[in-house]
Amino acid sequence: MNANALSELRFTVSGHVARPCAEVYEAIADPAQLSRYFTTGGARGRLEAGATVTWDFHDFPGEFPVVVVEADPPRRLVIRWDAQESTADDGTTTTTFALDPVDGDTRTLVTITESSWRATEAGAENAFGNCAGWTGMLAALKMWVEHGINLRDGFYA
Repeated sequence: MNANALSELRFTVSGHVARPCAEVYEAIADPAQLSRYFTTGGARGRLEAGATVTWDFHDFPGEFPVVVVEADPPRRLVIRWDAQESTADDGTTTTTFALDPVDGDTRTLVTITESSWRATEAGAENAFGNCAGWTGMLAALKMWVEHGINLRDGFYA
């Protein structure tokens, strides 16, 4: 076997939001806000360490349980949920949100990394789909926090 063989797929997306870290973090952690711009079918439960919350989407109907592994306001959130084609022993993927202050904390660099996808055709399809989803989430987060606009309103339903 090639020592450089790809064993796991992961991706990172990032973007700047023109608001302080604490405000951006709250928009992600608060289910009422998350439901307004991202989870088109709703979010139930605050993203707090040890919590299991549910997210629902019009484009992927059905509630998804999301386990909050780590919550370190206003800088970091780590979540996991079940995934087909995961390399993790527990069959989950791990998504990390890192929020870094920019320009004296007047802006926030949001970096989302997801890992634990198998290096297979099905794993790549799932990883690419989630990469697109998190990129859309970043755009929607920016529009929501900066302008109060729900970018996804009517997009999927």
